Amino acid sequence: MKLKNFLSLPIFSVFFVMGFVYYITVFILIEDWVGLQTSAGSLNSMIFTTLACLCVLSFLVGVLTDPGRVPSSYIPDVEDTSFASDQEPKKNVLQSKYCDKCAAYKPPRTHHCRVCKRCILRMDHHCLWINNCVGYWNYKAFFNLILYATIGSIHSSVIVISCFRQKDWNYSGTTPLKIFYLACGLMMLALSATLGTLLGWHIYLITHNMTTIEYYEGIRAAWLAKKSGLSYRHPFDISVYKNITLVLGPNTLRWFCPTSMSHLKDGVSFPTLRDSS
Repeated sequence: MKLKNFLSLPIFSVFFVMGFVYYITVFILIEDWVGLQTSAGSLNSMIFTTLACLCVLSFLVGVLTDPGRVPSSYIPDVEDTSFASDQEPKKNVLQSKYCDKCAAYKPPRTHHCRVCKRCILRMDHHCLWINNCVGYWNYKAFFNLILYATIGSIHSSVIVISCFRQKDWNYSGTTPLKIFYLACGLMMLALSATLGTLLGWHIYLITHNMTTIEYYEGIRAAWLAKKSGLSYRHPFDISVYKNITLVLGPNTLRWFCPTSMSHLKDGVSFPTLRDSS
């Protein structure tokens, strides 16, 4: 993706929030709490700085990485009906693999993005905050971004609360200072709750090997299956550990590195329940 992705108000907003949170946490809250020159202050500032750097790195990878472009040479396999029902005619299966807007066939788990105006491999959603689609090649970076942002927000919240509790407000407290600490605390708690909820959602999706789009498609598929007296299970949900490794990689230590994507293949084919049975 081109650098023009950064020319977006939401992108500038994310950078501003990151910078603002980092500044008040390290240079105001930690300094006021234990002091940056103490061992506790140095340790907390080092931990928070590391989280901030990983957060920025994940954000940059998510913004700059192409989420997944369908190869021009891609031709669907008519016999591959892993994402369709057994009763569905092959003609309908072939039609479901064709994108009228792109005038080309699309692989399984691929969807057309109205914002990007093209099909995206293993599309999860189009994210306003990274000005890019979240797809096959940048989903891991997006997940790492949420993970580090959540941990950083919780860390900052703990520092705000600790700093607030140790102050002797009868002597050093002024109304503007109390309002500042209260505002910081509420902001960080709200940010932690929001990011934590989003993190929990994507952990659920990863452990079930789903995308956001597939989750909502699965609700309809489960309803139709129940209506017909059948049971439905997401075809790409193999096992929890296998699902995680397919997204984050087989090396546990590299799960937390947004640039480690050597485990990713072409993004046009995926193992299914039928393959493992």
